[in-house]
Amino acid sequence: MPHPSLAHRPLTIATRESRLALWQAEHVRSLLQARLGTRVQLLGMTTRGDQILDRSLSKVGGKGLFVKELETALAEGHADLAVHSLKDVPMDLPEGFALAAVLEREDPRDALVSPRYGSLAALPQSARVGTSSLRRVAQLLAARPDLCIEPLRGNLDTRLRKLDEGQYDAIVLAAAGLVRLGLAERIAGHFEAADMLPAAGQGALGIEIRSDDAELHAALALLTDRTAWLAVHAERAVSRGLGGSCSMPLAAHAHWQGDRLHLAAALGHVDDPGQPLLRVQVGAQVTDRGTWQADGSDPATQAAERLGAEAVALLHQRGAAAYLQT
Repeated sequence: MPHPSLAHRPLTIATRESRLALWQAEHVRSLLQARLGTRVQLLGMTTRGDQILDRSLSKVGGKGLFVKELETALAEGHADLAVHSLKDVPMDLPEGFALAAVLEREDPRDALVSPRYGSLAALPQSARVGTSSLRRVAQLLAARPDLCIEPLRGNLDTRLRKLDEGQYDAIVLAAAGLVRLGLAERIAGHFEAADMLPAAGQGALGIEIRSDDAELHAALALLTDRTAWLAVHAERAVSRGLGGSCSMPLAAHAHWQGDRLHLAAALGHVDDPGQPLLRVQVGAQVTDRGTWQADGSDPATQAAERLGAEAVALLHQRGAAAYLQT
């Protein structure tokens, strides 16, 4: 049955044109057509984040480079919604935009990809490991200070090609992207959260819309996975509380045990990856009773965000301010 408010309205999804981004947009299109009965088309776009490949994101404007052009398409009415890997979405959206839905989460872990080595411990002394994530750099060097960490940019296929050409002994990627593209066999080993804490929102897909589109906002609520929504709101509250961006080696990951949400966070030094990581863990009961407010004002979402704020306070108690100075 078509959703009553969308029966008359075809939708356009703004998406990046990488293979993974298109898979994500197609996935959302299928959900919209199956659950809401509305017609959906894709608007492929190239972002500045896709174009600038010779410098790290932390030096050219951050992860917002992957979403700005999509937001422009929304603002100008060329698209109704944009689909993002939530870990690439800035913690505070620009005025006029809203996070309308978070879908069921894929595996949030990081993955080691290597043709020869099955684990971090198996890598030889001074092995070349590719990643441009400061979060990963800090945690890799905390575990193996002998490694030679080398920059790695480009879409997922480009990164795998560089590995296959022998430019690296191993690379670190999000497991979710490999699984979604049917490339799980490329994973040599997974990093458990205790060994490599994921980025806030990793493995989750978010749908962004214009904040004044109440009709679409209400309809998209039907696609939201509430356990993922609450977990990523706790994680993103950590990043927001510390002014989080890709120029900060920060990790945050929440998981459920019954109705209790457990949140772990780790912060590396912004200038000296050799400094020890600051680590904290917090937990709280987060129940999902009552009416959910899609703007995040419901008690459960607020409780999840308070958990993130508690983690931020603990990090500050352990010296976060000194780690954030540049």
